[in-house]
Amino acid sequence: MSSQRILGIDPGLRITGFGVIEAVDSKLSYVTSGVIKTASAKKTAEGESEKEALPERLKVILDGLFEVISTYQPTQVAIEKVFVNVNPQSTLLLGQARGAAISAAVIRQLPVAEYTALQVKQSVVGNGHAQKEQVQEMVKRLLKLPATPSPDSADALACAICHAHGGQGLGALATTGFRVRNGRLI
Repeated sequence: MSSQRILGIDPGLRITGFGVIEAVDSKLSYVTSGVIKTASAKKTAEGESEKEALPERLKVILDGLFEVISTYQPTQVAIEKVFVNVNPQSTLLLGQARGAAISAAVIRQLPVAEYTALQVKQSVVGNGHAQKEQVQEMVKRLLKLPATPSPDSADALACAICHAHGGQGLGALATTGFRVRNGRLI
């Protein structure tokens, strides 16, 4: 009987989702999920809004994930890969949040697997272009949750489920020499 505890991470600079599942053979069970929020703005003594500096926000993500890792003792980490956004600045900022999340895992000496959103959705929903609501509903069903998880928690749990399934969907196929278009190999 093989058992693994997987921490799934949906990185974000404002909200980083996390979800922990237990995978015993092919049976999945929910452990915990939630979000790590960084303060996008805080008030000064004069009542003016002041943006929290990027390094402070990255530290919040790092510290939050250290706490999750210490509390729930995952054996593996699965994280969503960054997609290229229309706004290059947003993509760079998301990449830095993702780097903080990966750093938290490697500092704690945990193996890290990376999956694209397409791979995660394909594995969990069966459709690489599924809507957020579909991912939330399938996560709820697969883990037998009493309520629908928040979008960020659901994405993190979906990433963990994808990893537990061996990255099935496009991730499990040998794609060398092929291209992918609309979720299909061509």
